[in-house]
Parts: sequence; structure tokens; C-alpha cells
Amino acid sequence: MEFNDKIPIYYQIKQYIYTEIIISHLSPGDKLPAVRQLALDLTVNVNTIQRALSELIDEGVLESKRGKGNFVTEDETILMKLREKVIETQLQHVYDRLAELQLSPEEMITALQNYIAKRKDDNHD
Repeated sequence: MEFNDKIPIYYQIKQYIYTEIIISHLSPGDKLPAVRQLALDLTVNVNTIQRALSELIDEGVLESKRGKGNFVTEDETILMKLREKVIETQLQHVYDRLAELQLSPEEMITALQNYIAKRKDDNHD
């Protein structure tokens, strides 16, 4: 994993775990690797991993089971809200950039539809 120097590493780790859950690399009920193993895998400090995991536990995305480790929640409501939150964050970035270009909402929708159609065409050649 490559980190962006302008964004706190713990936050990037949270985003990474969100993505792993959304794309089903981590399924509901799955156990996460141990904190030390995650720190080694991602080449970051154990405290950084612990901060990211603590926030994920506070959000309900992960559940800590004493002596067993950290697990992805099986609460479908939380997982659906997580997915919606991540999608909304990505859309917010796109919207903000297009708004800086002074596109109207209608122009944004048209541009996105055209882009999706082009990508579909490009992927089927």
C-alpha cells in the first residue's frame, strides 16, 4: 500500500479496510489479521494500525472479541451505511471538481453518463 503524505496514515488505512469490506475481500464475520501482522503487511507503526482499528470499532464496522481478535461486523445495516458513505465521499470529490469547472448539475450528469458509456465501449473492444 502506498500512502499519500498529505492524508493521515491511520485514515488511509481505514479507507483501505472500508474498500476491502465493500469489494468483499473481507466478508461479514471475517477475522482481520493481528495488529502486528497488519503493521508488518502495511509497513506502518503498530500504534497507527491500532488507531485505525479503534475508530473502526467505534463506528461499529469492526467488532473486537477479547482474546480472539477483530472481526468485520455482521450487521448488514452498518455495512450498507458504510457502502453508501464511501460512495457519497467519492461522488463528493467528483462533484466538487466538476463544480470548480463551472458545470451545472445537468452537465455533470450528462458528462458522467457519456463517460460511463465510453468506458463500457472501451472495455468491450
